[in-house]
Amino acid sequence: MNILLTGSTGFVGHTVAAALTRAGHTVRGGVSPRQRTVLPTHVSMDFARDTTPDLWLPRLVGIDAVVNAVGVLRDSSARPIDAVHQHTPTALFTACAQAGVKRVVHISALGIEGSSTRYASTKRAADAHLLGLAAQGALSAAVLRPSVVFGKGGDSSALFMNLARLPVALFPGPMLTARVQPVSVHDLADAIVALLGQAMEIKGVIECAGPEALTMGDFIASLRQQLGSRPAHVLRLPDPLTHLSARLGDAVPGVPWCTETLSMLGSDNVGNPAVFEQLLGRQGVHYSQLVATAWR
Repeated sequence: MNILLTGSTGFVGHTVAAALTRAGHTVRGGVSPRQRTVLPTHVSMDFARDTTPDLWLPRLVGIDAVVNAVGVLRDSSARPIDAVHQHTPTALFTACAQAGVKRVVHISALGIEGSSTRYASTKRAADAHLLGLAAQGALSAAVLRPSVVFGKGGDSSALFMNLARLPVALFPGPMLTARVQPVSVHDLADAIVALLGQAMEIKGVIECAGPEALTMGDFIASLRQQLGSRPAHVLRLPDPLTHLSARLGDAVPGVPWCTETLSMLGSDNVGNPAVFEQLLGRQGVHYSQLVATAWR
């Protein structure tokens, strides 16, 4: 198929593009107009500003399916979270319905239900809009909600690996208690390939999670073990210092640690991987094997 992949140069998008190409699809990668290197197969688009369907319709000519892999962790003037997560995706999905694009795969996030963060509320709004179009029969939609996605090139993955290398680990309280179900970025890409191939009939919300849940603190400890290091001394960062460090992170654009991250870490990020494993035809990569299989 001819597939428009938004966010094709990002951490997840780059892996998805490679997997789709290997599967024989033709991928047109959506890139920011600020991107310096643009290939003939790239389509210039601006998720900060392209908030109306008419801007998307010309880009959908000849497109069979759309995969949206654009996302930001925090708000910024260059990439406002309301536009990037909600207004632009809803415009894209509406244009897909108008243009007759039959299949849309949208990467959302696990743990957004019940969260009051802007990250969660904007993600939920885009999910609801797409699922509403699907309920009307305007298109076929799959909304992927992954837990923590791990792999080479991911900002959060790099943060986890840096923490795992420390002989003394000083963790915010939520990281020692909240549970996650880490998933390999390659497994996520393989699931998307399946959704655009033999599993076209699978629709709706799909929880993408690894086979076992654990606390974030235990996950960091596992990464350290996978690196061949001895167990670290784990200390809990006092809550006042945790909140102070998050506010300091708010003042530094581009870093993954901020008050939004702290809020999201305070709740479990786990799900039922049954449909995800059906797409893969196997269990996902276990968290104890992520360094060997995804950190490459």
